[in-house]
Amino acid sequence: MDWGNVTAEDLVDALREVDWSSPPRPLSEFFSRFTFPRSYAKWNSRLKCNLYYYRTNYFIMIIFILGLGFLRRPLALVAAFLTALSIAFLNDSFAGTFSEKVTRTVRQFSPHLAAKMRPPLTPVIRGRPSAKRAIYICGRPRWVFVLIFSTVSFFLWFVSCGLLMVLWALAIGLLASILHASFRTPNLKARLNTFREEFRAVWRNYSEL
Repeated sequence: MDWGNVTAEDLVDALREVDWSSPPRPLSEFFSRFTFPRSYAKWNSRLKCNLYYYRTNYFIMIIFILGLGFLRRPLALVAAFLTALSIAFLNDSFAGTFSEKVTRTVRQFSPHLAAKMRPPLTPVIRGRPSAKRAIYICGRPRWVFVLIFSTVSFFLWFVSCGLLMVLWALAIGLLASILHASFRTPNLKARLNTFREEFRAVWRNYSEL
């Protein structure tokens, strides 16, 4: 993939659709071989590649920094967890996996309730879906859960008086991620992983036809 031609919107769409269940990259790989980019084009390509490849590491690092800032405020920790969960729901893979696990757990106690938590069927016209498949969580549109968790987390931020603190912690976490992605030299493994993800995306689109 030529990351120089990838726009920010394409990167966001890729992060939404990519599988986030993979474990983070090893620390020995994450903190190795830092070099200064030679040009703006090199920096732009390196930044997008590393943000995509080390996405799980950056997510854990931001959550860890948020957790350090709220060790003495339990409500703020709960608010940080709900905020992270609402953001994670924006990823298609995470939302689908979460819904499947919750439905599977509920099925053990109430099969009738689990049946109501199934997503609605997408109409098929001439062997193809009539529209892009919407994401449902426990039988409800994804935006319902994102709105509920975001509202509750904002209320907890307000009650715990930690909104200003979370903005500082979030800014530090994002700055640390951008600095790492800017100076971490992409290795061959990152490029091979990108090609593998592209193959999976193409194969997934082909199988839905």
